[in-house]
Amino acid sequence: MSRRTVLIEAPSNLGLRPPVPGTVPGCAKLAGALREQGLPGRIGALDGGVVVPPRYDMGEWKPGDGVFNAAQLAAYTPRLADRIERHVRVGDFPVVLGGDCSIGLGSALALRRLGRYGLAYFDGHDDFRHTGNAPHVGAAGGEDVALMTGRGQDDLTDLEGLRPYVRDEDVFLLGLRDPENEPENVFDELTSLGIGHAAVAVVREKGPEAVAQEALARLASQELDGFWLHMDADVLDPTVLPAVDSAEPGGLFPDELRALLRPLADSPRCVGFQLTIYDPDRDPEADGARLLTDLVTEVLGDLSPVA
Repeated sequence: MSRRTVLIEAPSNLGLRPPVPGTVPGCAKLAGALREQGLPGRIGALDGGVVVPPRYDMGEWKPGDGVFNAAQLAAYTPRLADRIERHVRVGDFPVVLGGDCSIGLGSALALRRLGRYGLAYFDGHDDFRHTGNAPHVGAAGGEDVALMTGRGQDDLTDLEGLRPYVRDEDVFLLGLRDPENEPENVFDELTSLGIGHAAVAVVREKGPEAVAQEALARLASQELDGFWLHMDADVLDPTVLPAVDSAEPGGLFPDELRALLRPLADSPRCVGFQLTIYDPDRDPEADGARLLTDLVTEVLGDLSPVA
């Protein structure tokens, strides 16, 4: 029997800095923009509702104060986890539309409650900033892989006493910018910790299909109960999708990304998918919304039609 696809909105922007002072990040509008393009019907998704986030308020935060919006994130993460857990537990396939990358704490906590799950993390950045490799932390959207693997303040990394939500060896990062395009190269740190990773150059050298199989060899292991699929829109090159908060050159092109995503999404061990970071405020013509809707439809559209 096909799994039901259930669309859940998680419009949290708590993990990003303001694009300009006095404003809030526009990625909270991601789900609405893709709904306008007809995504739910195109992937045969049932409506899983909206998990409404707390108000974005950095207050008097300054560098050295830890993660900003931490209290709001600590309150939001278990509520999002409740929604995702409910669907995974009964065999549904959640498609979660962010929001920024910090919603990954919610999916990771949900799966940690259920067992041991892996994480396929598509992103142009490693999102592994922590106080062991940076002078201070702040934006959870750039730190969520570190937080999910237990590095950081207890109120975010040890919710319900379940740190780490994902083990280092159960993570595979895909589509990272190449070292020469990274302000700080943490590739050696990732390797030393056993965190799998494949930068854009590696994808092009080996071929996306081969890299996808390498990731599956880790994530579809019988030691795991399954794995979650995360996609940050900035994994794409800004020449095709500039409407993100941190657009950097050297990203993947749609055909490359599709070839990487599809084998992972096709795996019966994949239990859900989330999309983050696309900012409709930066895309008045909705070109990015159309691109992402087409991509998600091509990858997920025939996996689990509604019965």
